[in-house]
Amino acid sequence: MTVVAATSLNLVNLGAPVVQDPTRRSRDELEALARDAGRELEGAPAEVIAKWATDTFGDRFCVTSSMADAVVAHVFSRVSPGVDVVFLDTGLHFPETLKVRDTVAATMDVNVRSIRPRRTVGQQDGEYGPRLFARSPDECCFLRKVEPLERALSDYDAWATGLRRDESPTRANTPVVAFDAKKGKVKVNPIAAWTQTDVDRYISRWNVPVNELFKKGYGSIGCWPCTRRTKAGEDPRAGRWAMFEKTECGLHV
Repeated sequence: MTVVAATSLNLVNLGAPVVQDPTRRSRDELEALARDAGRELEGAPAEVIAKWATDTFGDRFCVTSSMADAVVAHVFSRVSPGVDVVFLDTGLHFPETLKVRDTVAATMDVNVRSIRPRRTVGQQDGEYGPRLFARSPDECCFLRKVEPLERALSDYDAWATGLRRDESPTRANTPVVAFDAKKGKVKVNPIAAWTQTDVDRYISRWNVPVNELFKKGYGSIGCWPCTRRTKAGEDPRAGRWAMFEKTECGLHV
């Protein structure tokens, strides 16, 4: 992993103009941008990918973060201060996760937006029955994550995630920039090529906030009802929806 100082970035010229207030691009234009950037930015440092994204999309760009750690939010705060960081506040997060969110909001030069589902947990229980997560986790994830993200992204043309290729087999081919045909938006994954060692090194160098649950045996952190500690030798995401044949919440499929 190569960490580049924000003041010495040499941005790749992809033909996308630097804009402060971009007009709404068409679906075809967004797809073409993503295709070219995915090819040209493969192998580029995360900071270069991040700067390209915010220069290209301006206010129509945001970062999404689960607050398992704040690595991606921190990368963007260095190269594009004030960037929007979207956090899906499901109402079922561990206190440790909310602590990371609050620390990011208080210490980083970003604008944290906490997006909540249309229903509280109690309202969802009343309409769908209690413990929907235990009976139909896909439906619960849709109500508390997928729909809120769709709503949150309505004002943006592109967004960034912290997806990495080494996290699970389903993410092994994650591109650094792609067009999400389902959402009709550009998806930027600046640390897609990073390993866990790269992440740990970045966290140590910049003192980035990390969810304390990692020290307690959790390999991947989501909502508390659907997350357990992982055992030695297990895939980091084995503790997510462990009683179901499910490895993704639906945000990235």
